[in-house]
Amino acid sequence: MSHFNNPFTLVTTVLALYSAASLAGAQDGAGELFESHGEVGATQRAGSLAYDAARRTYTVTGGGENMWSTNDAFHFVWKKVSGDITLAADIAFVGKGGDPHRKACLMVRQNLDPDSAYADAALHGDGLTSLQYRETKGTRTYEIQSNISAPRRLRIEKRGKYISMSIGRGDEELHPAGGSFRLALDEPFYVGIGVCAHNKNAIEQAVFANVELTARASVASRTKLISTLETVPIASRDRRAIYTTTNLIEAPNWSRDGASLIFNSKGRIYRLPVTGGEPEVIDTGFATRCNNDHGLSPDGKFLVISDQSQERRSVIYTLPVTGGTPHRITKLSPSYWHGWSPDGQTLAYCGERNGEFDIYTIPAAGGEETRLTTAKGLDDGPDYSPDGAWIYFNSERNGTTQIWRMRSDGTQQEQVTSDDFNNWFPHPSPDGKWLVFLSYDKEVKGHPDNKDVTLRLQPIGGGKIEVLAKLFGGQGTINVPSWSPDSRKLAFVSYQLVP
Repeated sequence: MSHFNNPFTLVTTVLALYSAASLAGAQDGAGELFESHGEVGATQRAGSLAYDAARRTYTVTGGGENMWSTNDAFHFVWKKVSGDITLAADIAFVGKGGDPHRKACLMVRQNLDPDSAYADAALHGDGLTSLQYRETKGTRTYEIQSNISAPRRLRIEKRGKYISMSIGRGDEELHPAGGSFRLALDEPFYVGIGVCAHNKNAIEQAVFANVELTARASVASRTKLISTLETVPIASRDRRAIYTTTNLIEAPNWSRDGASLIFNSKGRIYRLPVTGGEPEVIDTGFATRCNNDHGLSPDGKFLVISDQSQERRSVIYTLPVTGGTPHRITKLSPSYWHGWSPDGQTLAYCGERNGEFDIYTIPAAGGEETRLTTAKGLDDGPDYSPDGAWIYFNSERNGTTQIWRMRSDGTQQEQVTSDDFNNWFPHPSPDGKWLVFLSYDKEVKGHPDNKDVTLRLQPIGGGKIEVLAKLFGGQGTINVPSWSPDSRKLAFVSYQLVP
């Protein structure tokens, strides 16, 4: 189920520069903005800092084997701070060659221990740029890779409990790189710049120019929405930003050949190469008020949409995936599509009838609908198992929203999850091994937008539930099936609210 209109009312922060007195008084030759510098972790070759007061540049020399996994080794130039901050700089390595994974970073860090919780905006020697993070002390590092290589300028930003990165190529203004994550830091914490050689026997240098350290004070202000289409491999859990925009985009589907992603925005359906680029609109004829309940037929030849152009209530239609005139499927509305049976014969959806939201099925060619759920309370988000034997869905029939499943004819309804979250939109992987779903805090009712949410993963036969990603999202993140055809990756949309 979805809502075509998705307004947002926002409270955010406004920029306020640190006073000159706050940024002055540098110690240990750490330059104008920072307090000190030194080694973090075991570095076989010690680093150094050279500050050019005339040019206001920081040349950082660093050794160290890596900044990754559960321990770091690098040279760090730092200042202790509290509150929300941003740190930006033009970054360039000195000299060519070196390890392609050498890193020059902008960093926020809980402490100077090698296994500290941290986040950094990291420029690698080969141009890879990523937002890296270790959520808690001693745990492994994850990252959100940018789709842009070797930018000139980077910025890391801590706003509340979220960390994000912005990038700028050439002379362009900084813009969000896409993706953010939740990181809890106790105050005060460290902010600064660092270099790692990624080779314990080597030493590397990078120049940080036009360095700006900025504080943010919390006041009411206007913000804008940033949408990021991301993918995440279930093996590494390292996210990649594919496409970032100031438009609201929602609900990615993965094409059957694995080459493209399909999503909705402003009532239209778009196709985007999985490698990134510019999206192209799919011709859906009169259907120009499509919501976020859409998908592909098992053979990839047809597109199913939920549109409210003609009745102002959601109706399910099908059309060729290349575009064309929509063919109406559901007679009654509102109806919100969610699943297509593996044999291509049946559609599953959520429908509101007489004030009750329940799960229905209907022949893919159209016809009479069949009601599968009758329990009081909302039932939503039906998606078929790859063998067609089961339909997974979410239900609030027992007070909280949990994942359930039933036979494809509606019999044998049984609860799958039972925990302290409200769980929505279950999607079995194409290989039948995994179930992914979206989790809200238990206090959150419905499936609203702009909330702290978690993508969670569970073996399809039951077992330990694991976190795939923590993000800001909800409505529009994974409303519809979004597994890659090989079951190795998931596509989703995350959001940011920025000044």
